[in-house]
Amino acid sequence: MPRVKGGSASDRKRKKLFSITKGYFGRKKNVYRRAREAYLHSLSNAYKDRKLRKRDFRRLWITRINAAARSNGMSYSSFMNGLKKTGIEINRKMLADLAVHDMPAFEGLVSKAKVALGK
Repeated sequence: MPRVKGGSASDRKRKKLFSITKGYFGRKKNVYRRAREAYLHSLSNAYKDRKLRKRDFRRLWITRINAAARSNGMSYSSFMNGLKKTGIEINRKMLADLAVHDMPAFEGLVSKAKVALGK
């Protein structure tokens, strides 16, 4: 039986991979084995970093809320506790947006939290 090398299919497979890894550094862009390793690694990093992005944004929001709350004489934890006691359910993303773009509204929330805590 004659040997079949599968030339055109292999060429298409390699060409597709090299188009994906275009722009990678060194041999990772034009050596099939290294390009495949880099590609698979990049897929796992993309998955991992989609999860980390959520963590990073939550951390940023908390930092912004803390800074705004402290400028109004409260700590982050007491502010969030006061909001919970007043029954105000607003997520950290919206609180951070208020802290950055609408300080009077944020100050209103701080005053309500202070009343709920008895400060």
